[in-house]
Amino acid sequence: MKLSQLINHDFKQDPEITGVTCDSREVKDGYIFAALQGAKADGNNYIDQAIENGAAVIITNLPKSKFKKALIYKTDTQRLVYANLCALFYGKQPEKVYAVTGTSGKSSIVWFAREILKELDIKAASIGTMGVFAGEHYQTEGSLTSPDPAILHRAIKDVQEKEHVTDVLIEASSHGLDQHRLVGLHVDVAAFTNLSHEHLDYHGSLEAYFEAKSKLFTEVLKEGGTAVLNADIDEFETLKDICYHKNLKVISYGTRGSDITLVTSKSTQEGKEAVIALGKESYSLKLPLIGAFQLANVICAIGLILSAHPEIDREKLFKIISKLKAVPGRLEPIESRIKGAAIYVDYAHKPAALQSVLNAVRPHTQGELYLVFGCGGDRDKEKRPLMGKIAQQLADQVIVTDDNPRTEDPSVIRSEILTACPKAKEIGNRRRAIADALSHLKSGDSLIIAGKGHETGQTQAGKTTPFDDRVVTREEILVLEKKK
Repeated sequence: MKLSQLINHDFKQDPEITGVTCDSREVKDGYIFAALQGAKADGNNYIDQAIENGAAVIITNLPKSKFKKALIYKTDTQRLVYANLCALFYGKQPEKVYAVTGTSGKSSIVWFAREILKELDIKAASIGTMGVFAGEHYQTEGSLTSPDPAILHRAIKDVQEKEHVTDVLIEASSHGLDQHRLVGLHVDVAAFTNLSHEHLDYHGSLEAYFEAKSKLFTEVLKEGGTAVLNADIDEFETLKDICYHKNLKVISYGTRGSDITLVTSKSTQEGKEAVIALGKESYSLKLPLIGAFQLANVICAIGLILSAHPEIDREKLFKIISKLKAVPGRLEPIESRIKGAAIYVDYAHKPAALQSVLNAVRPHTQGELYLVFGCGGDRDKEKRPLMGKIAQQLADQVIVTDDNPRTEDPSVIRSEILTACPKAKEIGNRRRAIADALSHLKSGDSLIIAGKGHETGQTQAGKTTPFDDRVVTREEILVLEKKK
């Protein structure tokens, strides 16, 4: 692809462009290198390396005269230019693109929607925290929550070519939206789930955090697109006004939703039973998953799907939903049990999410509710005592352990949680903490192992070692059974 096909600028040359990246180590002959400013590094410091590796064009905010061996495109909007370049370079996008933002629920919603679409014979892919999933065989492990635009568009092109998907569902993080990573995507339907304390170390305030997430509707969702909004959150009216100002169609969902209304719901031994109204028509729903938040996620997924495919048979849709399975690492039950106690692994690593899972499991617990959790290092420190307070109030037995300490001192992280949870037992080693909780379970008890969910590694002192809460739990159950 010629440079002139990507950038409308008066360059003296028109080289063939072979790739686009913001990582100087990935640059090869004919690449465009975007020198972006990040939290930890300034891409301008790696321009010389990119040129040595063969960069044909440099996108930078520095003066042109500083670099002689490559074409220079000077701009103060490098991130916007880079995102649009990636979209143009990787070409055709799917027929339908969906994006979901909010503090909690993003991963579950895109997962549920993809699973439902698959059962409706619509080829779909999901891209997010758990990786890329499409079809029966294609998947990439590793987090892709609003990734670098080049990685995102490469993944989209990949699933189209390999799995022939027509629909792609993407998690839109506040970081990704704030840094314009999704600009250039032709998003048809976008959803907003909720807003609570998270990433304030990056955004500085809840207001700035909300503003970043709102960019999904002000910058990314295409004109005439549909916004699926949770009518039960405080931010609903503000979001609705934003969307109307941008000439977007609004679909509201929830107990106060006017388009998709949760009429009634109740907990059962198997999960949730509900009545959902779609306009004037009502449908009964049996969801084999526990927790009000799971039901809310499914309703949001319904909104996404019906917005993109209004022709879908509603009765068939609700039959499919009644067969949904737990999302990996999201209140995922461990089949093996200790003395009949229920055991769940969940990704909850923020205050509102931890509160939701504890409240979800409590009605299904006849005995004591156990919780094993920690907090990640190098992240929002303010949430540590908040999560400790929630554990203190909602769980009967708590063990505070290590999550992903990263480069922080694990004992300091634990101490910051324990200030608000004095009743907790402290066991830094996560395997030992899980084993200890399992050894105390009795019939009727429940155990939640929270924080890491689907993750398969633990990062400490800058090194990641294999660690999967689900695998470790099963292994420790076997150890206990052998001791009987």
